Amino acid sequence: MPRLFTALEIPRDAALSLSFLAGGLPSARWIDPENYHLTLRFIGDVDSRTADELVAVLDRIRQPAFQLELRGVDAFGSKKPHSVYAGVNANGALDMLQADIDKACRRVGLPPDTRRFTPHVTLARLRHAKGEEVARYLSASGGFRTAPFAVTRFVLFSAKDSVGGGPYVREEVFPLQPVSGREVETQDFAISF
Repeated sequence: MPRLFTALEIPRDAALSLSFLAGGLPSARWIDPENYHLTLRFIGDVDSRTADELVAVLDRIRQPAFQLELRGVDAFGSKKPHSVYAGVNANGALDMLQADIDKACRRVGLPPDTRRFTPHVTLARLRHAKGEEVARYLSASGGFRTAPFAVTRFVLFSAKDSVGGGPYVREEVFPLQPVSGREVETQDFAISF
């Protein structure tokens, strides 16, 4: 079974805004816009039975749709930067959804995720990045933000074992609940069927 993870897709308009951040960092391997996503829970390699059980418990998650805004640019790896990413405005609904997904994973016997959830969209992976180059890039890109967009579903993706960055395959889609009985406006997503 390929490596699995749950994530939010990034709508086309937000992905286009993110794509304008590519460039200006010599050591970067930029992620293609169609592969932008916000990981909710990395699952990894599981057998088919566990994958089926996971789909069944994820399908029972009942969280309302919500709005999300990407904001700011930062890097992981303070002494040795290894990736740059767009951050997310604080969002309680996102945190609750991620917690429910984590509980669902533990229900089917997967170990708890030991990393603290830091919502982000990876823009580039870095190799041998110079700290001053990364600092200059972050300073120039720091005012980034997208317009708020509707999050109406989350997705179970699979990925080939690689150095990261895609391509990803949409395995299952899990809709969120409409807000106040109304449908939330749907988005065009960068990752296509």
